[in-house]
Amino acid sequence: MLDAFAKVVAQADARGEFLSNGQLDALSAMINEGSKRLDVVNKITSNASSIVTNSARALFAEQPQLIQPGGNAYTNRRMAACLRDMEIVLRYVSYAMAAGDSSVLDDRCLNGLRETYQALGTPGTSVAVAIQKMKEASIAIASSVDGVPLGDCSSLIAELGSYFDRAATAVV
Repeated sequence: MLDAFAKVVAQADARGEFLSNGQLDALSAMINEGSKRLDVVNKITSNASSIVTNSARALFAEQPQLIQPGGNAYTNRRMAACLRDMEIVLRYVSYAMAAGDSSVLDDRCLNGLRETYQALGTPGTSVAVAIQKMKEASIAIASSVDGVPLGDCSSLIAELGSYFDRAATAVV
């Protein structure tokens, strides 16, 4: 896993170059938005249980066949596995957000996930819908200022959304 800083340094080192002004400006911007980035991660972490639970409820309301006999989330064991997987994806999205880089999400969560779900007979499209529901809930929570003006967080919110999109695409 590389954070944004290590990634920029590794790329410059591989080319045998000094960091460019553009790279330094990008890293400086990341430092300047660090508190906002951590606020976004904290909001997701603090609300992880409700994000997963409410997203699962919304998914099962839209796709009730998943929780009916024969469905992929039917029985307590399968339901627990579904919720666990959703929580794992959310956790790795929060790690990517903290690092400002998707490599931890890709390397430790998404690589091979589609194949695993296919082998288990889990419908990837349903997993993608669950991830999109977690995206919507996370963005709503992260965007809420709750009386604390954070300034413009639109780029961080877009970045957060991109990690969820990456995860949803990886499972279909």
